[in-house]
Amino acid sequence: MDSPYVSRSTINKARLWKSNRPVLRWLDIELTERCNNNCIHCYINLPPDDSNAMKMELSGNELKRILKEAASLGCLKVRFTGGEPFLRKDFEELYVFSRRLGLKVAVFTNATLLTEKLAAVFSRFPPMEKIEVSVYGMKKSSYEFVTRVPGSYEAAKKGIGILLDKKIPFAVKNTLTPFNKKEVSRFDNWAKSIQGGEGVPYNIFFNLHCRRDERKNRFIRKFRVSPTEGVKFLMRDKKAYSKAILNFCSRFIGPPGDRLFSCGSGKGIGCVDAYGKFQPCMLLRHPDCVYDLKGGSLKDALENFFPRLREAKAMKSDYLNRCAECFLKDLCEQCPGVSWMEHGVLDRPVEYFCNIAHTQARAIGLLNPGEMGWEVSGWRERISKCVKKGGRDYENKY
Repeated sequence: MDSPYVSRSTINKARLWKSNRPVLRWLDIELTERCNNNCIHCYINLPPDDSNAMKMELSGNELKRILKEAASLGCLKVRFTGGEPFLRKDFEELYVFSRRLGLKVAVFTNATLLTEKLAAVFSRFPPMEKIEVSVYGMKKSSYEFVTRVPGSYEAAKKGIGILLDKKIPFAVKNTLTPFNKKEVSRFDNWAKSIQGGEGVPYNIFFNLHCRRDERKNRFIRKFRVSPTEGVKFLMRDKKAYSKAILNFCSRFIGPPGDRLFSCGSGKGIGCVDAYGKFQPCMLLRHPDCVYDLKGGSLKDALENFFPRLREAKAMKSDYLNRCAECFLKDLCEQCPGVSWMEHGVLDRPVEYFCNIAHTQARAIGLLNPGEMGWEVSGWRERISKCVKKGGRDYENKY
C-alpha cells in the first residue's frame, strides 16, 4: 500500500532502470578455478592446492571493490561459483560483505566442504537464493567414479545433511553419466523429497574445457552422450517437455543472421573470473572477449567494451551458410563461447550441438527426417502448426 514514505512501482518502470547509466542486473564471480573434486566431465577444475592459481587469484579486497561497484550499478544478485567456492579461506567474509551490500547471493557448490560454522552464517544472513548443490550419484561407487576423489561421497552426504538440519533452502542438480544413469528414478524421488515437486536439472551435454586444455577435452568427449540418447532422456516426460520446447520455440527462435551474439550475454550480466577478467558469460574466454578489471571497471566494460563486442559479425562461410540461416539457432547451444571451446574461434558450427538441436526438432515435429534447419523458409508457419498439434508423439520415432 502506498504511504507518504513508500510507493509501489512496477520494477521495469522504476527510475533505476530508466537512467542512462549502465545497469548490472546480476554478476557471476568465479572465486577460484580450484576444486577439491576432479570430476571427469568438468571444464574448470584445477587441483585444490595449485599454488600458481592461488597466487593469481583476486584478493579479498579486490573482490570487495568489484562487489561494491556492482551494487552501485544496480546489481541485485551475485552468484559465487568456481571451481569450488568454499576453498576460498575468505569465503565467509566475502559472503557476509555481499549480503550487507544488499545483494542476493547464489552459491554453486558440491557441499563437501560445508561446515556447521558456515551453515550458521547462512542461517544468520540468509542468501535469499537457494544454494545449488551438484550431486553425482546415489551410491559411493557411482559418485566417486565421477569425482575421482575417495571420501567425497561421505563428505557430500554430510554437507547436505547439515543443510537439511539447519533448514537452509537448497536445491540439488545432477550430471548424467554412464555410471549413474540407472539411478535416475531414485535420484529424482530423493530430490523431490527435499525440494518438493520442482523439476530436477541435469547436466547432460558436456562443454569442453573453457581454457582449451586439449588433454582434458579428449577425456570429456569420451563421456558425452549421443544426441539421440540425450534427447530421449530429456523427453522421458514427453508431454511436459514437448509443451515447454514448443512454447520456447514459439517465442524465441529464428535465424540470427550474421550477428554472433544473439543471446543476452553482456547486456546487464557478466562473469568475473578468478583472476579479474570480466567476460560477457561464463563460457566465453576468447582473449578478444575479456576485459581486465585490474586496469578498468565494470562500468567501463558495460558502457564501452561489451557493446562493441556485441556488434561482432560472423566471418566464416560454414557459419554464415548454416548457423546464420538456421531457424533452430536459439534451440541450439552453439554460441561464441562454445565455438571457442571446441574450435578456438568464435564463429564455427559445433557439430555435436547442431545434431542435438536437430534431434530435438525432429522429435517434436518441427523438422522432417533428413531436413536441416537452414533449409526451411516457412519456419513461422511450421512452428505455429506444430504448437496447435501439441508436437509429434516422441514414442513413434524412438
